[in-house]
Amino acid sequence: MRWEFGRRSTNIEDRRGMRPSRGVVGGGLGALLLALLVALLGGDPSMVLNQSPVYDSPAQVAPAPPQDDQAAAFVSTVLGYTEDTWSQIFREKGSKYVEPKLVLFSGVVNSGCGTAQASMGPFYCPLDQKVYLDMSFYNDMQRRLGAGGDFAYAYVIAHEVGHHVQNLLGISDQVQSMQRRVSKTQANQLSVRLELQADCFAGVWANRTHQAQQILEKGDVEEALNAAAAIGDDRLQKQAQGYAVPDSFTHGTSAQRVRWFTQGIKTGDVNQCNTFEATTL
Repeated sequence: MRWEFGRRSTNIEDRRGMRPSRGVVGGGLGALLLALLVALLGGDPSMVLNQSPVYDSPAQVAPAPPQDDQAAAFVSTVLGYTEDTWSQIFREKGSKYVEPKLVLFSGVVNSGCGTAQASMGPFYCPLDQKVYLDMSFYNDMQRRLGAGGDFAYAYVIAHEVGHHVQNLLGISDQVQSMQRRVSKTQANQLSVRLELQADCFAGVWANRTHQAQQILEKGDVEEALNAAAAIGDDRLQKQAQGYAVPDSFTHGTSAQRVRWFTQGIKTGDVNQCNTFEATTL
């Protein structure tokens, strides 16, 4: 991926090494474990943690990352690409894109959705409109999932920003409202559709950003597809327990995640990402 000369976003909070202020971990350890299943690579932890906003101490002002931090530079550049691309898409539709913040943390962090641990993976909190990322997750992607590569890492950020787009469009609120009125299995099915749409939005971002900035190199798309396949519910459950339980899926199968990212990157059209009206996922 060509990113070294891209514009760096200033919407980065570097909380690495900062200790979170005291606060009740939403629902205790059991809630965190459940949040891990719901929020792995893109879920909405507020659905599980469900508590009042808790923020870091006002005395702890998160600085911008050091200029010579290559990993942070990569993240801020990818975020900058998402800002430019989604701003253009929103302008085309006659509206204004509100840029999210991206919080870098290590170990544990306070968010508007509660206290979260790095083991939950990256997540988006709609209550404070921030993406949270412990970059050790990228090491886990490479070592445990075999899904390394800079564009695979960019896909992770783009997926989370996809949830921000859903939040701005009111899709997330509609889904949560429907989930409160249906069974657990049906609620999970709605979550799958929400996640697959975020995958499709990530693909749209890749398409449109490449058109404008020529960021893709040979093998990049394959990296993203490999990452999407690696985090399918069926694959993760089989790795963890030897079998899959479809009714418990919250993010979609490997094949579904690959399909919807591919749909986005091929078309570059958000109108092609309506997973909620798709008869086949």
